[in-house]
Amino acid sequence: GANVRLIRDNVVIHEGKLATLKRFKDDVREVLAGQECGMSFESYEDIRKGDVIECYRVETVQRSL
Repeated sequence: GANVRLIRDNVVIHEGKLATLKRFKDDVREVLAGQECGMSFESYEDIRKGDVIECYRVETVQRSL
């Protein structure tokens, strides 16, 4: 359910939600940096070699005085 951003040639091609994340054949919630994984996006399938994928989470922070 994380948000993802697909960047190709320094241009944002797609922004949406992460549909699945797999490590080997198992569905996982997260993968450590530097490990291989498979992922798919909701309503987007054109991922190419050299694309940069950013995963992020939007948090609402209560303002304090």
